[in-house]
Amino acid sequence: MAPTSPQLSGWERVAQAVEKVRLRLKRAAEALERAGIAYAVVGGHAGAEWVGRVDPAAVRNTQDVDILIRRSDLEAVKTALASAGFHYRHSSSIDMFLDGPRAKARDAVHIVFANEKVRPEYVVAAPDLTESVAGAAFRTIRLESLVRMKLTSFRDKDRTHLRDMIDVGLINETWPERLTTELAERLRQLLATPEG
Repeated sequence: MAPTSPQLSGWERVAQAVEKVRLRLKRAAEALERAGIAYAVVGGHAGAEWVGRVDPAAVRNTQDVDILIRRSDLEAVKTALASAGFHYRHSSSIDMFLDGPRAKARDAVHIVFANEKVRPEYVVAAPDLTESVAGAAFRTIRLESLVRMKLTSFRDKDRTHLRDMIDVGLINETWPERLTTELAERLRQLLATPEG
């Protein structure tokens, strides 16, 4: 992708940035699949995948590329992603693969480890890779597992992604009974305030 040109409009720059992130995700997923490494896309792109299956117009762009792997596969992932031009970096307890030697952390693939808590204070651990499904472009985490992850982190962007899923009918009033007490209460709050 060519560097951003000053002659491009703001709208064209947005389209270029979205395409750059899409290609980053595609390259990473293809590299992992070529190497035979189990993975699943999580985070905002997993949310976009599920929402897009119902209503493509409701899909929200996201900068983050988050991929779930097994910790025992990290060395193999380093080799696979290096072959696709990514550079491994561990910073502030986050494992990531920068998209090029001069890339910033926002231009990276962030790693989440299966069956481990992303943060010590989180209520539940990240799901197992058996909780993933194949999609047209990449493997993604199952919807119920993604909802648990979003309810666990519960940052503003996670609440927004959950509201998008509610808006398109992926999540409804029957869902809280599938969850632990704390996560069920968080979901009930969102169901009660769909507009925020």
